[in-house]
Amino acid sequence: MRNMAETNIKSKDNKKVSFRWAFKEFIWPRKKILFLGLLLIVIRSLSGLVAPMEIKELLDVVVPAGDIGALYKILIIVSLAILVQALSSFSLTRLLSVEAQHLISILRAKVQKKLLTLPISFFDNNKSGALVSRVMTDVDGVRNLVGTGFVQLIGGLITSVITLVLLININAMMTLFVLVPVGVFAFVALKAFGYIRPIFRNRGKINAEVKGRLTETLNGIRVIKGFNAEKQENAEFEKGVDRLYQNVKKSLTATALMTSSSTLLIGLASAGIMGIGGYYMMDGNGMTAGQFIQFTVLLGFMLAPLVQMGNIGSQLTDALAGLDRTQELMEMEEEDNPAVRTVNLSEVKGDIIFDNVSFRYEESKDVLHNISFNAPSGSVTALVGSSGSGKSTIAGLAATFLNPIEGKVTLDNIDLATVNLSSYRSKLGVVLQDDFLYEGTIRENILFPRPDASEEQLLEAVKGAYVDEFTNRFEKGLDTVIGERGVKLSGGQRQRISIARALLADPRIIILDEATSNLDTESESFIQKSLGILMKGRTTFVIAHRLSTIQKADQILVIEEGKIIESGKHHELLQKKGRYYDLFTYQSRI
Repeated sequence: MRNMAETNIKSKDNKKVSFRWAFKEFIWPRKKILFLGLLLIVIRSLSGLVAPMEIKELLDVVVPAGDIGALYKILIIVSLAILVQALSSFSLTRLLSVEAQHLISILRAKVQKKLLTLPISFFDNNKSGALVSRVMTDVDGVRNLVGTGFVQLIGGLITSVITLVLLININAMMTLFVLVPVGVFAFVALKAFGYIRPIFRNRGKINAEVKGRLTETLNGIRVIKGFNAEKQENAEFEKGVDRLYQNVKKSLTATALMTSSSTLLIGLASAGIMGIGGYYMMDGNGMTAGQFIQFTVLLGFMLAPLVQMGNIGSQLTDALAGLDRTQELMEMEEEDNPAVRTVNLSEVKGDIIFDNVSFRYEESKDVLHNISFNAPSGSVTALVGSSGSGKSTIAGLAATFLNPIEGKVTLDNIDLATVNLSSYRSKLGVVLQDDFLYEGTIRENILFPRPDASEEQLLEAVKGAYVDEFTNRFEKGLDTVIGERGVKLSGGQRQRISIARALLADPRIIILDEATSNLDTESESFIQKSLGILMKGRTTFVIAHRLSTIQKADQILVIEEGKIIESGKHHELLQKKGRYYDLFTYQSRI
């Protein structure tokens, strides 16, 4: 079992690995579409070269000869070339942009699917807002790999090479002069990309942290307002957005360097060809006016993709930085390892045994020490003790949310560490103190574990959990919308919906974690009745601070500092006058 700290997302330099991974995952599987896009870019670029290539003919031959027929011919050729250029440009954008959006939707689904395979400890160490950013923002950059960005980068390079050949054919000396500032720009751009990628990568992390904090703030708005803490929350958020601003400022420096370099490039090239071109034209035999204008226009065709490649390169760098983080997540070890968890459960009796189980969240800091006990099928095992004593950890081990460091937990004599989690959890029901409810109707929340359940099965669960006691008073009954996390319901009503959900799932093993705490007397009475129905004939683990609720448990385990210090039935433990007696006597006086 990995330490919880080790499941956190770690920063590492995956530059080479990330590009190979991105190429294998996104680019190569779509090679046909990308090659078609590349062909469209070449067609668009070649059709764009028709006009400058006809300029020499127009100025040096057609105009001096006054040939109207030839003029019309040039206009028709150029117009057709422009039409081809427009159609290929539309087809390119339509083809690749749609495919990029399709890939983003697929990748988001894959990342979310991967997230749900990771262990509980991973979510304990990462904010939900940061994980949302992983799913929705980090993968967004893939549009620059499969969209027009990557293809334009390759297409722009091809266009520049073709244009370079044409320029050399017109005047090799002028072309050589132009290549010097181009080489300088390429060197500056490569250095800038190397500098900017870690910045983009860090920006993704900061952005995720800021979103995570904002999500926590919105979820805890009642607590914030209740403690008049708006000022300190504002200050904390301002710190986050300032960190984001400082990061963006760094990347803008590199971007500004590339932009100014391209401006210098174009300026030097323009000044150079004016001087050299003017010299050749004055010489009389070196260059005609038509050749000079043709060279100038073609030079723009060569430089424009190079300058554009600088911008596209920046976008691709940003995309790869996001995919670095996506790759980290996609390569994390899943909770349900099929190579280890090979046992698929069919029928479950429900005998659970803890055999010398020890557990730790951090190295050399054990939370449980050699815990051993037997929870027979259909029995109720209550876990009591001080906060932090290890009760929830025992429940987490029984639910397979955690794995023992030493010893083992068995179900019907099968080691749970070897059991397929899906097959086990289909037999498991969990009711928490603050159980999760979706923003939807009461009906949808109860049907959550079994969406295909019949109306009869649904109503049976509703009656068993006494949900109908309050839904009958609602105008829309089970179709009442309960708001985010069930905010429109009372604590007792939310708890009864959670119990109804567990009843509908019909599990063999039940985990009840503080299911009756912080409730009024009437709500607790209803919940105790519904819990009695839920626990009947099922192996049940109950964590409770209210000791009055567990007096009928088959065994009560008193946990202190990760050890079982007492065990027995309620009356047996009272007779011992030990720790349980002290806890029960204290609560009875309150």
